[in-house]
Amino acid sequence: MAAWTQPEDFDAAAVMDALGSGDTGVGAVCLFVGRVRDIDGGGGLTIEHYAAMTEKHMARLEDQARRRWDLRDCVIIHRHGRLRPSDNIVLVAVAAEHRRAAFEAAGFLMDRLKTEAPFWKREETPDGRAHWVTARSEDVESAARWDLGGGDP
Repeated sequence: MAAWTQPEDFDAAAVMDALGSGDTGVGAVCLFVGRVRDIDGGGGLTIEHYAAMTEKHMARLEDQARRRWDLRDCVIIHRHGRLRPSDNIVLVAVAAEHRRAAFEAAGFLMDRLKTEAPFWKREETPDGRAHWVTARSEDVESAARWDLGGGDP
């Protein structure tokens, strides 16, 4: 199992190099890195969570992906704390024998992380205004497609 949270930045290239290392059955690697968007010319994002609950949920999502697709390796890293525009926030990396499984598993994991993982996100604007972020309707729709058999191999 390779799913965790951390306040520090991650090295996506190092994760990519290590993913499926030595496994000659890996024919595809899909890596997604999400970054903090610029909000009104600055500001940032604060992410709070309860580590035990969050990491347990992330591990459950990884387990679901491994049961749906034949994955050779998987890494999920989600940052927490105060983040600024262009900071890395999340990494999902999947190694599989074939590209379709890698693409679909990565999509599934990101859709579900975005809508289900117990993170509390507060966006802050440069002038000091702040608001809690909720899942957008299009994010919920993207996550729901996996319940309808979408993406199944």
